[in-house]
Amino acid sequence: MLKKLQQQLRFVFILFVLVTSVEVVNMLTGRALNQFGLIPRQLHGLLGIVTSPFLHGNVWHYFSNIVPLCVFSFLLLQYGNKTFLRLTVLLMLSTGFLVWLFARSALHVGASGLLYGYFGFLLLAGWRSAQWKPLLISVVVAVFYGGLVFGVLPTRYYVSWESHLFGFISGLALAASWRFR
Repeated sequence: MLKKLQQQLRFVFILFVLVTSVEVVNMLTGRALNQFGLIPRQLHGLLGIVTSPFLHGNVWHYFSNIVPLCVFSFLLLQYGNKTFLRLTVLLMLSTGFLVWLFARSALHVGASGLLYGYFGFLLLAGWRSAQWKPLLISVVVAVFYGGLVFGVLPTRYYVSWESHLFGFISGLALAASWRFR
């Protein structure tokens, strides 16, 4: 059990270092990496489906994403490494593609689409699993992060609420269709 916890924490730390390293390079280059963000309905914007979760508009944006990214990643690792990796890929692709298809024409960067996908999955998956540990995770996420649900509303022009909305919907859909043992 301790070894599994150490592996999970090591994985979260590696994720933290990866996202932080990209942020440092992006910051030092005057946000030059943001050219690889997601731009809806533009062919060169398709790359952003995969790259945009690692890019951020500014340091505040990075800090607002990195803590929940690490927390949600750790909670999702409780479902197993394979589930975490499959879910992450599916969420990045589904959220990114929906943003690319339907979002307003703007540069969309940040991990929040992925975060909202994790949030939606974690909220519903515990109830669907009918097991005490995932159910406890769902309750904890609802209590501590339930206010995120308001982020799917268009409140500020510089916030990609579309990424939040499509991430949340994708997370709920994946939880609803996931096969639990």
